[in-house]
Amino acid sequence: MNKILFLPLLFLVVSSFISVRNIETKVYICKGKSSKRYHYKKDCRGLSNCSTKIYEVTLSEARDIGRTLCGWED
Repeated sequence: MNKILFLPLLFLVVSSFISVRNIETKVYICKGKSSKRYHYKKDCRGLSNCSTKIYEVTLSEARDIGRTLCGWED
């Protein structure tokens, strides 16, 4: 009986931790008018043409403004 209750609880705890970690992950964005992506590395090839300063934001902030993952990222 204990194992039946333990597994769902463990799943919820691990899922919550992963979600919080992803939200707090720092990413990099360019704020140029045609910029649409976020990057995990500040020296990502996709940021090489950035015409403005490169900003560090959280992953959730980047997604909230409609950014998607850069195609050059692993």
